[in-house]
This record gives sequence, structure tokens and C-alpha cells, in this order.
Amino acid sequence: MSTTPPHLEEITPANIEAALALRVRPDQEHLVEPVVKSLAEAYVHPGVAWPRLIRDGDRAVGFLMAFLDIDWKGDGSGTDIRSGLWRLNIDAGEQGRGYGRFAVESVAAEIGRRGGDRLFVTWHPGPDGPELFYRRLGFQLTGETSGGQTVGVLDLSDRHVA
Repeated sequence: MSTTPPHLEEITPANIEAALALRVRPDQEHLVEPVVKSLAEAYVHPGVAWPRLIRDGDRAVGFLMAFLDIDWKGDGSGTDIRSGLWRLNIDAGEQGRGYGRFAVESVAAEIGRRGGDRLFVTWHPGPDGPELFYRRLGFQLTGETSGGQTVGVLDLSDRHVA
């Protein structure tokens, strides 16, 4: 990381090319959708999708997209409203430098600011997936799957949000 802390930026015409240029390692491409698909989904899910470019100084190092207050069951009952990390793409040359942790902490802070106390995430199961990364950050398995992916949850109730 640079001497300035990493920060998030909204996706704008000024930084969209930097976001679109981000690439995970080739062996990870089957685990996460490319940024371009995430931005298309953000466009068709306004008010739910929260896409952000991760920068360290002036370098684009990653992309995240959160989902905020979705009806998890999708049945319109509103009995299971969830927020969490939808996508996380850290550029291949920037991995292992704390940007993934920063992304999760940033989403946790945003959910906390909105009054939430749980952060959900899904991941592809298997030895090449990111389960160990999420488990090290404190995510617990819910026992659920979503679209063939494992569902994890991080309890935010003991965190203090500024």
C-alpha cells in the first residue's frame, strides 16, 4: 500500500476505464464475475447495488460491490432483509496487500452506518475459492447456499461505527 490510506470512489465517467481495466488472476476468473458485468448489474439494480472503485493513492487496485437491504427470500414478504458484499475483485498485481480486508471493512462500515448489524457474503466452495479469506475475517457459515455458492455472515453488532 502507499503512504496514503486506501479509499473508495463512486464509479463515474472519470474512473470507469480504471475500474474496467481491473483483472483478477487467471486462476480466479471462474470465481468472480468481471467488473463490467457487476456494473451492468448495478445499472439494473439501482438502490440495491453499491459499486465502488478501490484506490490506493491514484492507483486503482480493486473493485467492490455491495448489496443493500435486499429481500433475500425474494418473496416480497420482507421477513429476511439482508445486506452484504456482492462482488470483490482485487487486481492480480495488488493481491496480498490488505485491499480485500479493506473492502470488507468498508462494506461493514457502510452497512453499520445504515443501521445494519450483519454483513453477508457468498463464495464458490472448493479448495481454490476464497472461503479461508472470509473465515479469517470472522465470517461464519450460515448453512445456506445461494446459486450454488456458500453463504457466510459476519456479526457487526459489536463494532462501533463513527
